[in-house]
Amino acid sequence: MADPGTGHDGGLPIQEVSRVLAVPAPTLRAWELRYGVPETPRSAGGHRRYSAEAIQQVRLMRDEIARGRRAADAARAVRTLVAQSGTARDLVDGVLAASDRLAPEDVRATLERAASALGLADAVDQVLMPAMRQVGLWWEVGRCDVAQEHLTSEAARGWVGAVAAGAPPPSRSRPVVTAAGPRDLHTIGLDAFGALLARAGWPVRALGARTPPDALRSAVRATDAAAVVVVSHLASGRRAAVEALVAADCEQVPLFYAGNAFLFTRARHRVPGTYLGESVGQAAALVDGTLEAAAGRAGVSPSPGRRSRPAPSAQR
Repeated sequence: MADPGTGHDGGLPIQEVSRVLAVPAPTLRAWELRYGVPETPRSAGGHRRYSAEAIQQVRLMRDEIARGRRAADAARAVRTLVAQSGTARDLVDGVLAASDRLAPEDVRATLERAASALGLADAVDQVLMPAMRQVGLWWEVGRCDVAQEHLTSEAARGWVGAVAAGAPPPSRSRPVVTAAGPRDLHTIGLDAFGALLARAGWPVRALGARTPPDALRSAVRATDAAAVVVVSHLASGRRAAVEALVAADCEQVPLFYAGNAFLFTRARHRVPGTYLGESVGQAAALVDGTLEAAAGRAGVSPSPGRRSRPAPSAQR
């Protein structure tokens, strides 16, 4: 029986893949002919058919090029990612199998095993986020329905929440305020980032999805925030996310931002704050280290009970 998400004869046609991933069909053909990404079988009539694995390779290729890589370099990166094996790959497969079984308790248990085997930061970067991207792709191409996508997302969100709840009491007094852009709904990566900061001793005030600029600025002022982090994944939401950063900038606190909306170098031009890159674990370490260094330069103790701001010159 054919995979229900890949068509009756074992794969999606090129025009459907082009529509779903917003990559022109001639570009898809060129990637395969020039770089071998992906290698697609042909139907009885000689037409390309894209399996779920091939579609994943196309998505990776698209995203690597969006990050600024040349096509040849992007193809090499995709082949490296596809060849990934070992513990992380097995754990990703475990999450996906649990998703297929509609077994949220198994999703959470697998993520817990990942944290034990790899450490929390690598579990997030190497297991949680790749698995959630794959489930999202499955939903895009019809490989799973919205019920499976929602169930898996909520299971993952529950695991992240438990990680944050298990963090020790904060060792810093001023919180880091996190928010998704005003048009962004997806927050699992941002929630995982907050959990890592909480494990590092920072109180976190998560404002969640679709945070308006005025609300963000009010929260920063009300909490005497140590820093602000804004994440936006939608290219169409980039301008609104920048407006939120500008609003927070008026409060003179360190600003950080991340997300697919800022992958292009030109998309970061004149955006206030520090770009955090694509690794959730490295982003949390960067924010923690930057704030610690700023406090040290200003002679401010990060321990509870000290609420003095670093000097403005130390915040940028």
